[in-house]
Amino acid sequence: MPTIGTTQIKLLEKLCNAMAVSGDEGEVRAMVLEEIKGHADEVKVDALGNVLATRAGAERSRSTGENRLKVMLAAHMDEVGFMLAADEGEGIFRFETVGSMDVRQLPGKAVIVGKEHLPGVIGARPIHLVKEDELKNKIPLDNLRIDLGPGSAKVKPGDRATFATRFQRTGPSIIAKALDNRLGVAVLIELVRHAPSNIELLAAFTVQEEVGLRGAKVAAYAFDPDCAIVIDSTPANDLPAWDGEENTAYNTKLGLGPAIYVADGGTLSDPRLVRHLAATAEAEAIPYQLRQPGGGGTDAGAIQKQRAGIPSVSVSVPGRYAHTAAGLTRIEDWKNTLALLQTALERMTPDVLAAERT
Repeated sequence: MPTIGTTQIKLLEKLCNAMAVSGDEGEVRAMVLEEIKGHADEVKVDALGNVLATRAGAERSRSTGENRLKVMLAAHMDEVGFMLAADEGEGIFRFETVGSMDVRQLPGKAVIVGKEHLPGVIGARPIHLVKEDELKNKIPLDNLRIDLGPGSAKVKPGDRATFATRFQRTGPSIIAKALDNRLGVAVLIELVRHAPSNIELLAAFTVQEEVGLRGAKVAAYAFDPDCAIVIDSTPANDLPAWDGEENTAYNTKLGLGPAIYVADGGTLSDPRLVRHLAATAEAEAIPYQLRQPGGGGTDAGAIQKQRAGIPSVSVSVPGRYAHTAAGLTRIEDWKNTLALLQTALERMTPDVLAAERT
């Protein structure tokens, strides 16, 4: 049974510290290819940049075509970030956000820019120069700049930037940027390494999830699986300061295990897969929580609509402060997510999908 130890934590540190803003996932893709090398029957990079890996299972009979479920597992490699839009001289650049972000949180954040990770800062006028009436309004993105200082000729409009946050472990928790979704990538790497023999495992490390689930769409079309499980990170809505009203959307909390999606903004999870995951967790005494219907979405929203329809579900590691400069997650939730998925795959048979949907 795979688990999370020092090796896996060091790998997550590398993944989180890398820059892989949507459309420029090369750094993480190279790490994935290195980590799964020798553990898959076939590995390829498709036209959009997805890493597609297949493991047929040691018990599968290639000659007789023994009936085994083709199970797609997907985790997106990309992160939210920025794209340089215009060079205004002296190392100052206008920029656009890539993926959904709260502009209020951006001023003063340190960033890294381009292939060489040049240091910069998101600048806005300091409090000394702001008029009193301006303090009542949100700073428009057009008023912000990425400032690298003179001598930044190595970057140009179109280059990506991301937060300069570095990975830290603090007690039972991890603080890092891009936990959405390097946690999912780290889990999927372990599942490829330890793929059970009873299924054909189809692993998709996808691109461009944060800008419209684009990589997952073509990956699912290429794989044409019997079902799909998406591995992601979901916001934990569990701080005391947020208790002013009942939480009926993001009800997940740190420390309660992986979150199995019932529904989100893009997917009604297949009830057979939800039941299989929940039953597995209960049988193996693995903590889990059900993510109540709410907004947001994962690659499952694109996967489910490919070919003639693909039964899909999402399982996420809960984390705080998604799509900001630093998120926080619990190592134990990461461990239990891996344990649930590994065990659920080992128990996966055609009977799971042969059952009634309701």
